[in-house]
Amino acid sequence: MRLDRLFSITMMLLNRKRISATDLAARFEVSLRTIYRDMETINRAGIPVVSFSGSDGGYEIMQSYRLDRQYLSLEDLYSIYSALRGMQSATGDTGMAELLDRIGALISDKLHDLDTSGMLLDFAPASGSREHLRTLHLAIKELRLVELDYMDIHGAETQRMVEPMGLYLKSNAWYLWGYCRVRSALRVFRLSRMNRVRVLSETLSHRGLSIEDIDAARARNGTAPCIRVLLRFQAAVKTRVRDEFLPDQLKSGPEGTILADAGYYTKEGAIRHLMSYGTNVTLLAPSELVNDFRNHIAEIAKMYS
Repeated sequence: MRLDRLFSITMMLLNRKRISATDLAARFEVSLRTIYRDMETINRAGIPVVSFSGSDGGYEIMQSYRLDRQYLSLEDLYSIYSALRGMQSATGDTGMAELLDRIGALISDKLHDLDTSGMLLDFAPASGSREHLRTLHLAIKELRLVELDYMDIHGAETQRMVEPMGLYLKSNAWYLWGYCRVRSALRVFRLSRMNRVRVLSETLSHRGLSIEDIDAARARNGTAPCIRVLLRFQAAVKTRVRDEFLPDQLKSGPEGTILADAGYYTKEGAIRHLMSYGTNVTLLAPSELVNDFRNHIAEIAKMYS
């Protein structure tokens, strides 16, 4: 623990003009005497720490001293720094502040050489899921079991006991993946569908699984996209189409239309998604799904006849 503290103090000093012993003691929850000993150790290690007395006194590292940046470029370090700041804002992880200090120490005196105006990362979820994200992030760090009140895509509400293993961001939505004790299998849960999240006292051990195991399980269970469709979109929705489909799935059609060759996991999911485009999409194939789509539209029309 002391080695971690010494390293963190060194990075803080490299990243800041001056910091007092009192602030350091409060930050690391140790006594002032411990901070004094730490400073002596850092000095003996060859890092020139200078102390200043008075109301604005404290410690700082001599301006001529800098860490070697040869392993990563300035642009590499700033990209990492920006991504970490985005993660910290999303998760509220205060422990990430020390890592930001370490990386910031490597770039603080060179930022004037770098154009930083073009990079802004905001990973924060919608306001309703923000607290869930921070709660789950803490549960993952502490290896704690969680209880979820969850609503699936069909609107069915269930209570799940989940061993949380990770969080990931995909298509502007946050997901939790972990081992569901109710289903006895790895599962993925969308945060926006969680009505309640509760961290339980039970602590967990690692199962030795990774998120790649979810993809493998889906392949084994035949849950890869299995319905291939050919679609024609009107030009009025081309921006949305480009947002929702991959470039290699699209090509130009006649009269400014866009043709899409895509896949869906289920017939219901395909119909639900295509209905959201209204009259701006035409389902061309397969013929079986065209018939189902036509019947679905007819059932809706009956409701208003």
